Amino acid sequence: MTEAEESAPWRRVHPVSPMVRGWLVVVAFLYFFGQNSLNNIFSAGELPPEADKDWSFTPSVLLVVAGGIGILVLIMAGFFLSWYFTKYQVTARHVHVNSGVVFRQQRQARIDRVQAIDIVQPLVARIFGLAELKFEVADSGSTAMRLAYIKLDAAKVLRNDILARAAGLKQEREAGPAGVVPAPGVPGAEGPAARSAEPASAGPAPAPGPAGGEPVSPEAPERTVAVVPPPRLIAATLLSPWLAAVLLFVLSMIVATVASDGEISFFFVLPGLIGVVPVLWGQFNQGYNFRAAMSEDGLRLSYGLLETSHQTVPPGRVQAVMVTQGIIWRRFGWYKVVVNVAGYGNQEGALRSTLLPVGTRQDVLNVLSIVLPEPGTERPAELVGAGIGGSGSAEGFITSPRSARWLSPFAYRRQGFAVTDTALFSRAGVLTHSLVIIPHERIQGIFLTQGPLNRPLGLTGIEFCTTDGPISPRVKQMSLRTGRELFMSQASRAARARRLKDRDHWLEEENHE
Repeated sequence: MTEAEESAPWRRVHPVSPMVRGWLVVVAFLYFFGQNSLNNIFSAGELPPEADKDWSFTPSVLLVVAGGIGILVLIMAGFFLSWYFTKYQVTARHVHVNSGVVFRQQRQARIDRVQAIDIVQPLVARIFGLAELKFEVADSGSTAMRLAYIKLDAAKVLRNDILARAAGLKQEREAGPAGVVPAPGVPGAEGPAARSAEPASAGPAPAPGPAGGEPVSPEAPERTVAVVPPPRLIAATLLSPWLAAVLLFVLSMIVATVASDGEISFFFVLPGLIGVVPVLWGQFNQGYNFRAAMSEDGLRLSYGLLETSHQTVPPGRVQAVMVTQGIIWRRFGWYKVVVNVAGYGNQEGALRSTLLPVGTRQDVLNVLSIVLPEPGTERPAELVGAGIGGSGSAEGFITSPRSARWLSPFAYRRQGFAVTDTALFSRAGVLTHSLVIIPHERIQGIFLTQGPLNRPLGLTGIEFCTTDGPISPRVKQMSLRTGRELFMSQASRAARARRLKDRDHWLEEENHE
């Protein structure tokens, strides 16, 4: 640790943080303790019916009350110790979080490896004006670090400063507005934030750091690029294909129960129906009040009903993007966009990997212009359109040969790929259309596969490795010759792109080191 890092101040989280985390434990204790204690007192006959007797001071009642107060005091003492031993430090290169009372834990995250930062506000935290910071670090496989809870304003300051450092901007922001420009070839799409030609001194002055520390970067301006109206969200949730399948299954069980005179009980499907409710709530909560905005930091997402979240996904951290459109959504022109981001490869990341829960074609183009600012073609809108809903060789797509019709009679003309200067586009699906986009420099490995059904037909598949996430990039059922050519050429492109592009500091200027 350098001398500057050692001199950086250590700070504690907000004093009510343990209560915000453990309030449910206190409520549960009070409920069960009070209920059981009263039941025991009444059942033991300790409360005589005579009105003139002062039963509140009987020994049993005093013992029960004293025991409850003692346990409550111990819980609060544990909360105090948890707060006292939780400290954090932000330096020019690292974020440190120390926590634990009995078992001490010291965690460290390199700022230049931070993939994304989320600001989360559960319902109780919102009451106290607090927020939790989640740091996603490359190759962590899970949320690498949590800082809970600090004041919302302080959380925003920390997020802005860490993202500025990770992007290479350090203590300065560009002058003027966000610099939104149309993406090349995408009419009306919001492009990435442009670099300002004005000197940095013309921009907003750096804000002073917490507790008199070094100044931090002010929040970058932003512009909204996509909003999900509540009626669209409700309709899209109710019209999702998997929910239709569940309702069809329930209807068939009801018919089977009536037809068998009750021999097939409807209660057998209740556990499945109960499991559907959290999924429905998760989708609704993740899409409620959804707003996507662009800024210098990247794509900013905000959403939530009871628990609100504010995500910032820097464009240089996106490993792969997938646009999907189900057969029911196709009639309404709705799409969904998800990404692979290092550190999001866990159960909690399934919702956090969603960049657009349900949006229009223009919303998709706006989002793609931020997370993939360099599509590598002069016709990105047409290429994306051909990838989502097209078939055949339009816009340069290479599709499966005719021999693939024996295995995929309806999908073989849609299955295919296109290569631009910066990314690989792979499309597939008949009932659900999907388009996967992988920047060349994000491909970590390539596999050429040939199963027992593909071998007699001279077909092969190509799989691409990225970080864990909801996307498994692949190209299906190509001819053996095409597959080998793609394997060799894509390996060369990926190696060359990794040498030429370092997107960890995606906004770093030439005079910055």
